[in-house]
Amino acid sequence: MNDYELIDTGGYEKLERFGKYVLRRPEPQAVWGKALPEADWLRSADAWFRKGKGKSDIDGNERGQWQLRPGIDEQWFVSYKYKDMHLRFRLGFTAFKHVGIFPEQASNWDFIYDNCRKLGDSANVLNLFAYTGGASMAARAAGAEVTHVDSVKPVLVWSKENMYASRLDNIRWICEDAMKFVNREVRRGSRYRAIILDPPAYGRGAEGEKWQLEEDIYELLVSCSKIADPDNFFCVLNLYSMGFSPLVAENLLKDCFSGHTAIESGELFLEDRAGRKLPLSVFGRTSKFLTVND
Repeated sequence: MNDYELIDTGGYEKLERFGKYVLRRPEPQAVWGKALPEADWLRSADAWFRKGKGKSDIDGNERGQWQLRPGIDEQWFVSYKYKDMHLRFRLGFTAFKHVGIFPEQASNWDFIYDNCRKLGDSANVLNLFAYTGGASMAARAAGAEVTHVDSVKPVLVWSKENMYASRLDNIRWICEDAMKFVNREVRRGSRYRAIILDPPAYGRGAEGEKWQLEEDIYELLVSCSKIADPDNFFCVLNLYSMGFSPLVAENLLKDCFSGHTAIESGELFLEDRAGRKLPLSVFGRTSKFLTVND
């Protein structure tokens, strides 16, 4: 991802370049020391995030405030390319330290794109907790029909901007609690050939429904298994809970998609200039293809 670089980590912070700007943000997993001196951090950062009081009711992230150097744009774009996939993301400063993209997810985007291409015109994809739509756009770029579900209306608007910026169209947008939507699809007898889940550790649905990852993820995956195509299907599960091992994701997929033999799990990380690997999430991926395109 040429528009992104993890420059340095340490002291519970990370220094990153997103396109033309360098940002300084809190990072609870960066418990080691910084490789670069503080003077370099101060000199290079175009914007830095300061923690405030309170947390988001949506995902539990701490509130705070960005401080910007004079002349910094409040919105800008970055690009990501893989094979014939060309994605563009509109970035911006939020009150919860995020800027609209998680660069480590590029590994999952590549997997989604490749597997949707295997499915060809028959691919229909359900993306739950879809945020600003990187996974949705990867699937759509491969020709899949995509249903994008998120419970936060402003995030859906942001996702649409990314879709148009990437010169894509016809993604189906749903503003609803993920569990409610999946259970309704079960009752309808719907079938999907791919399901993507990127749930927060904590969250609130469109009507205030409570989401707790440890308590709810198994029930949701059981429901997802009921709408999975029995012959041609893949699933991507991403978990941001710091207490979860990759084996948790692997065991969840093995239990809920018992007929699948191609299951992998691991950590998604980014490496800074000093070679330190910053762990950011764990993933599990499974696939089962009886008939696919070459």
